[in-house]
Amino acid sequence: MAKGIKSNEPDARVVYADIIRLPHWQSPTRTPMSAYERAAQFSPFAALTGYEDMIDEEAREVGVFHELTESEMEVLNQKISMIADALENDHHPVLKFTYFITDIAKVGGSYVTMTERVRKIDTVGRKIQLFKTVGASKSYMELEMDKIRDISGDLVDDTE
Repeated sequence: MAKGIKSNEPDARVVYADIIRLPHWQSPTRTPMSAYERAAQFSPFAALTGYEDMIDEEAREVGVFHELTESEMEVLNQKISMIADALENDHHPVLKFTYFITDIAKVGGSYVTMTERVRKIDTVGRKIQLFKTVGASKSYMELEMDKIRDISGDLVDDTE
C-alpha cells in the first residue's frame, strides 16, 4: 500500500492508471503561465486585511479628561467674562485655547492647543465660537466651555 493511502481507499495509481502516462494538456490558444504569473494570481488574497490597522488602533493611547478644581474653574470663568466684555466692545481677541477633544473610537481623548480669534460666546449653550471654519458646511468651530482647560493671550494673561 502506498504511503498516505488508508486501507479502505483504493490505490490512486490503479484507479488512474489509464491516464497517468498521458502528456500534460496545454491550451492551443494560450501561452502557459510562468510560475511567477501563477503565484501572482493569489497575491491579492490577504486573509488578515486590516489586522495591522486593528493592532495599531488597539495600541494607540488616549488621554483622560481632568476635571478642573474650584480655583481653576473660577480663574477660567473670569477669563471668559473678560472675553465677553471685549466682544461687547466689538473687539475679537486672538487667544490660545487648551481644550479636550473626545476620541471617536475609544473612551478618552486628548488635549490640544490652538490659537484663534474669538467670534462670539454662547452663555446659554456654554460654547465659545471661533472664526475658524470646519467641515464642508464651513460652519464656525465651537469649543464647549466645560472641556476648556486653559485660555491664554494678551487679554486674559493678567488673570491668575
